[in-house]
Amino acid sequence: MLLTTLIVLAVVAIIIAAKPLTKEQSVALGGVALLVLEIASSGFNWIAWALYALVAVFVLNDDLRKRVFTSRVLTWYRSVLPEISETEQIAIDSGTVWWDADLFTGDPDWNKWLSVPAPKLTDEEQAYLDGPIEEFCQVLDDWQITAGDNDLPPEAWDLIKKHKIFGLVIPKQYGGMGFSALAHSEVVMKIASRSYSAAVTCMVPNSLGPGELLLHYGTERQRKQYLPTLATSDDIPCFALTAPTAGSDAGALPDSGVVCKGEYKGKEVLGLRVSWDKRYITLAPVATVLGLAFKAYDPDGLLGDKKSLGITCALIPTDTDGVDIGNRHLPINASFMNGPTQGKDVFIPMEWIIGEEAGVGEGWKMLMGCLGIGRSISLPALGAAVAKMSARTTGAYGRVRRQFKTPIGRFEGVEEAITDIAGYSYWMEAARRMTAYSVDLGEKPAVLSAVVKYHLTEGMRTTINHAMDVHGGKGIMLGRNNYLARQYQSTPVSITVEGANILTRSMMIFGQGAIRCHPYVLKELQASYSDDQEQGLHDFDQAFMSHVGFAVRNNVRAFTLALTRNVLASSPVPGPTAKYYKALSRFSSAFTALADISMFVLGGDLKRKEKISGRLGDALSYLYIGSTVLKRFEDEGRPAEDLPLVEWSMQLCLNRIQEALSETIRNYPSKPWAWLMRFVVFPPLGQTFSLPSDDLGHRVADVVMSPSEQRNRLTSNIFVSNDPNDATGCVEDAFHKVVAVESIERKLMKATGKLYQSHIHDEAILVKGLEAGAITEEEAEQLREAARATFNVISVEDFTKEEAAHGGIVKTAKKASAKKASKKKAAAKKTGSD
Repeated sequence: MLLTTLIVLAVVAIIIAAKPLTKEQSVALGGVALLVLEIASSGFNWIAWALYALVAVFVLNDDLRKRVFTSRVLTWYRSVLPEISETEQIAIDSGTVWWDADLFTGDPDWNKWLSVPAPKLTDEEQAYLDGPIEEFCQVLDDWQITAGDNDLPPEAWDLIKKHKIFGLVIPKQYGGMGFSALAHSEVVMKIASRSYSAAVTCMVPNSLGPGELLLHYGTERQRKQYLPTLATSDDIPCFALTAPTAGSDAGALPDSGVVCKGEYKGKEVLGLRVSWDKRYITLAPVATVLGLAFKAYDPDGLLGDKKSLGITCALIPTDTDGVDIGNRHLPINASFMNGPTQGKDVFIPMEWIIGEEAGVGEGWKMLMGCLGIGRSISLPALGAAVAKMSARTTGAYGRVRRQFKTPIGRFEGVEEAITDIAGYSYWMEAARRMTAYSVDLGEKPAVLSAVVKYHLTEGMRTTINHAMDVHGGKGIMLGRNNYLARQYQSTPVSITVEGANILTRSMMIFGQGAIRCHPYVLKELQASYSDDQEQGLHDFDQAFMSHVGFAVRNNVRAFTLALTRNVLASSPVPGPTAKYYKALSRFSSAFTALADISMFVLGGDLKRKEKISGRLGDALSYLYIGSTVLKRFEDEGRPAEDLPLVEWSMQLCLNRIQEALSETIRNYPSKPWAWLMRFVVFPPLGQTFSLPSDDLGHRVADVVMSPSEQRNRLTSNIFVSNDPNDATGCVEDAFHKVVAVESIERKLMKATGKLYQSHIHDEAILVKGLEAGAITEEEAEQLREAARATFNVISVEDFTKEEAAHGGIVKTAKKASAKKASKKKAAAKKTGSD
């Protein structure tokens, strides 16, 4: 009987885990299971059949269930709902859900995911990246920008205007480039790999700003007035939202405008008299048009009966009387234009409101609709740029720089850091690319934009920290030859803006995801708020019963897949990555089961349990990141040489999902529920996932420490200088020269017993090798060239007291003059000898 019971339970679990069942199918399955048990026991259990009949009637009779049960559940549900403010409700309603909704089903459709077209630039967009943006990067000297001028050079501003870099997303009909979101992301990424300050300067007008707001919410008259001049930079935009007392809590904006009549162009017109005090506004010091968010009020009822109209967005020419703008903040040694702006009783006509009179009070909805652009495109592009730049330069430096006669990248401790940089670069690029492309597919990814904003800027912090560790003193000594320091110093800017990372992780990812992505939670919420009591009860009953079945299935599925080590899960592809699709399916079920239990057990308190919410957000995030890694591998044709990067990234994702779920359970306030969920999610003998092995890490590190197409593919579409006198060009030059002479070094070592390392101190070794016939004169010169190139890489600048007092830029100017003088002297000497 025990064996029969176990077999029946196993079969029922497999059926439930395999596919969703209707109410009728669930009742039938229960009846068949009970009948089999009755036959096996050779008896008839009246109590069991009575309970079965009661449950069947309860499940199948909607009217009885609503009257007896669901109505009481709805009353309880309303009592535990957390209070949702108007701004929170707008944020919840904004944007769309995409693949994140599939991940919240517990059974993602992998064929659907892989059928999404591979992200790809058009020929025009690729040409723009390879031509105008390459030209733009060439004129950027980040040391001069940040230590000298504290601004982009005039040539850069000219190219911004010439190539319409501020008009990437403005349609061609309004004079812009009309590029895709993916192209926008690629442009920002390439510029950021050269200069963080330049990238921020160029990305802001293309993301959350007047251009984006006008495209989606402006009137046609406003679009025709502003978009052509914004595209050509004849108008420079900024957008002012943050106030000293209202940062993350934008609903607490103190800035206000009162509807009134005033004079405009010699006539009395309807408008608002606005006062504001804003800070941290990028491009404000040079802006000609100020986008402004404020709260509108109508005490005299000029627009209707409503007195408090809500957040409103306006476009104000900065030469308007009363606008105070121009001072600068200095954001942590980055030199993009950023500063405060104030205004006192500035009259603005209704035609300056975005959307004109119809746009009054619609500002928060506008902002929430556009905020995902910065989170989906610009900030992830910055993160991916720093990771790729760190991978390319640190891999090269690890091969070039030697200690104890060994490239430092071959020491396991250093190799571990290089491994992380290379591995992060792969998954960060996968997530960046797919999320940007989702915008081109028509999505406004509210939840996924928060995922990539948080994880790619945190990945930025991780990779640049590792790069600094590997470079040691080279990384911390400022100067024109330091290609890491300004990226390192600027990283907190990305961490902080457009939703500080702590807030994004602990409140936004799961908080918004649980409502928007879950197939039934939003329906239950909407039903509970319905003014029609009868319809509300009906809708709630349908959503709630579906939710119960959904939760039961995911708990059973999570347990079954874990216990069987994902044997019952399916994969859309064969081969070495199939196991990762299956593992993600298992964790999708486990995550969704745990999310449902968390919402049930904690209710409205979950909103305040930010640590638990943050961990659940981590699990959802790595489910998505893992999905993008697998998609990238398929989109690129499953290159076998990339498999170590895929394996490393997937093992990292699975381990982090596992840890997020485990820590959520461990910190549950209800221990009985914690014990139950640990048994369901991590049953005894179930599969667990470790971090990538040392051997796999070695293969990943070798990708960026060896010249190859794979290295180029991993660091594609960033700026790579070919000039040995440029900071990054110098390390790239040395890297290729050092690798090229390694076979010559081995011959010389064999003949002399010594390693040639310095063109200054080791000339005798070359002489000995030449005398022994071990190397040729040409090979000796190659060794000298490699040693000189290496010395240039490891060299750092020093400054006199006077020069240091000016940030080192004085010496840079002197060096340039000295070089010119040296060239003239050499030319004169040559002429004389001739």
